Amino acid sequence: MSAGRAVVRSGAPRVVVAFGTRPEASKMAPVVHALQRDPRLEPRIVVTGQHREQLDRMLEVFGLTPDVDLALMRPGATLADAFGRTVAAAAEALRAEAPDYVLVHGDTLSTVAVALAAFFEGVPVAHVEAGLRSFDLREPFPEEANRRLTDVVTDLDLPPTPLAREHLLREGKTDERMLVTGNTAVDAVQWAVRRAELPSHVPAGRPLVAVTMHRRENLPVMAGLAAAVAAAARAHPDHVFVYPMHRNPAVRGAVVPVLGTLPNVVLDDDWDYLAMLALLRAARLVITDSGGLQEEGAALGTPVAVLRNVTERPEGVTAGTLRLLGNDPVRVEAGLLELLDDPAALAAMRAAPNPYGDGRAGERVVAGVAWRLGLRGRPADWRPGADAAADVEGAGDAVSSQPRRVAGSG
Repeated sequence: MSAGRAVVRSGAPRVVVAFGTRPEASKMAPVVHALQRDPRLEPRIVVTGQHREQLDRMLEVFGLTPDVDLALMRPGATLADAFGRTVAAAAEALRAEAPDYVLVHGDTLSTVAVALAAFFEGVPVAHVEAGLRSFDLREPFPEEANRRLTDVVTDLDLPPTPLAREHLLREGKTDERMLVTGNTAVDAVQWAVRRAELPSHVPAGRPLVAVTMHRRENLPVMAGLAAAVAAAARAHPDHVFVYPMHRNPAVRGAVVPVLGTLPNVVLDDDWDYLAMLALLRAARLVITDSGGLQEEGAALGTPVAVLRNVTERPEGVTAGTLRLLGNDPVRVEAGLLELLDDPAALAAMRAAPNPYGDGRAGERVVAGVAWRLGLRGRPADWRPGADAAADVEGAGDAVSSQPRRVAGSG
């Protein structure tokens, strides 16, 4: 474990923000930035290193420096091994940091392990992006279980949408320890996208289709899904299908033989966050099994075809920004061809409202923590499309709750 920077108490309540993966870093960056602006609270960043190089690149993008780096990643580690090491190391770090509150995010192994460590150490935990549910423990695996288990031990649940709030209420959680914030992914996109540029080797002047596939539950059909993408690429030779590939050798072994010889397919190593945002912004369609890209596509006004049987982000399906195609290769091929052949359908998806947030979620998270620490009254919940302003910082400091698109996107 890295010793980190020297611990100097400011007198303000200490809030540890803990995460370990690239997506967590981007989604927690707006929370850290909001904490750093709030003189009532002292933020500390603890990273597990669940992703290493990818995490470090994301920290650099958002200008974040960890106070403690547990450096826990081990090549080939099983989920059980990594979980056990993370709980023990996180508990040790929390004892040293002595925080008044711990913030975790989403559905990763780091999330549930740190939350459990904080619970064991008697430190209250707030869960950013709580309440998302697919209601299928195998899809996504193991993320659905990670997220549900985390919500068992929380002091404060921070669901991003009213639907996520309803899920938590049905599970017995109460409004007295809950705040709807919007999704911090929208904050991150709005902050970062103006710095985003496509790599120079991506062909200019042709319609782009962004592709990502990596989920464990899709590995048995990954070659078939690649064949479905190949069929769409052959049917649209004027389009360029850009696929920054996951590092998993099983993904590459299934994808490269199928897509690697097509002249209008660009296969690359995984891209950094800013390049991916530029691709999402420029794309005519996003084809993905990622959870985060569903939110980021909606924030940028880009239609998203989701290669999953269920999604824990169904608000986008209801709003019209997402199309759920499943993971049967035959159905996926038909769905992709239908979308790419229907400009009106893509235009309708592009015009659909963003149901995930308004770019102020990080501030609401901090307001929620301040509320639980007794530093302010209860903030107002965020509601998509609401006419009323949402209280973030306090009386007289109102924030519009209308979802915003990034200027010039889509």
